[in-house]
Amino acid sequence: MADSTVTIVGNITRDPELRFTAGGKGIASFGLAVNRRWQQNGEWQEKVSFFNVTAWDTLGENIAASLTKGTRVIVTGRLEQREYETKEGEKRNVVEIVADEIGPSLRWARAEVERISRDGGGNSGGSNSGGSNNSNAGGGGGSSSGSRAPDPVYGDEEPF
Repeated sequence: MADSTVTIVGNITRDPELRFTAGGKGIASFGLAVNRRWQQNGEWQEKVSFFNVTAWDTLGENIAASLTKGTRVIVTGRLEQREYETKEGEKRNVVEIVADEIGPSLRWARAEVERISRDGGGNSGGSNSGGSNNSNAGGGGGSSSGSRAPDPVYGDEEPF
């Protein structure tokens, strides 16, 4: 059976909520609003679609630590349908996006990446937060001090 792979770009509608399964596996969930705008008969039309997104394990934990409501993100994942029962006993179906990859959109923002070591023991010499939502629509370049940070030294290890 083939997966239904999707890639969408939108704004996070609520801060990611991180929960853990009984086995200790993390799962983050959040809402995503995708705006579509087009012109019809000389008038602009707009439609917003809302999606629920979930992310498991380290991806979910990193999302919860890095991204907040309002952040514009790119999500690649698969569509999954699941059934649940309401408190009143009604059966409902919902289609969600289970994220495989996610990152901040850098069209109108900047982000600094902090690489996490695979053993889960903290950072490995990266910079600070990975998912800052600093709006910078006007472009511009360089840091405020005008100096460039030195290139990192990786030794025998290849970067990323």
